[in-house]
Amino acid sequence: MIRIVIAEDQRMLLGALASLLDLEEDMQVVGTASNGEDAVRLVHLHKPDICIMDIEMPVKSGLDAAEELKGFGCKVMILTTFARSGYFERAVKAGANGYLLKDSPSEELATSIRSIMAGRRIYASELVDDAYGEENPLTEREKEVLILIADGKNTKEIADQMYITTGTVRNYISVILDKLNVSNRIEAIMRFKEKGWFK
Repeated sequence: MIRIVIAEDQRMLLGALASLLDLEEDMQVVGTASNGEDAVRLVHLHKPDICIMDIEMPVKSGLDAAEELKGFGCKVMILTTFARSGYFERAVKAGANGYLLKDSPSEELATSIRSIMAGRRIYASELVDDAYGEENPLTEREKEVLILIADGKNTKEIADQMYITTGTVRNYISVILDKLNVSNRIEAIMRFKEKGWFK
């Protein structure tokens, strides 16, 4: 019997997934959570074989929870609407055994769970293509500048925090806009978010 914990913040979907998987003869849902923190707690409590996790959840995201569960002995499958290469890269680094999109056919879910339990990794094909097609173009330092911009810091505050001149900050910003192919700071933040490159 494959023992499963499901973490999903949309209650109706959580109920539907649990019912769907409980219909499978070789599967049993032993716990359901509406956020990543509860998911981690339930995994420690029930020691399931696999935890199916959404990404964007309150309290703790599915990716943070997956990172916390790395090496715990419970397999992790990400089930999300987000086909973002940055999310996918983070999931793979966190040791996720699967990454499926919610618009996949429902019968694919049970089949994927069995494949993962058999030792395979199951990733949505469009994500694999994306992940190898587009790398985050920013250096660590440029990323740091963009994160501070996203936090609402102005040029002077960024310069003070990073111990550089305001002119250097402006240079970083123009390189960031150029690399991301956008025309202003807001668009840069949006594009970086869209790609799932924010940690």
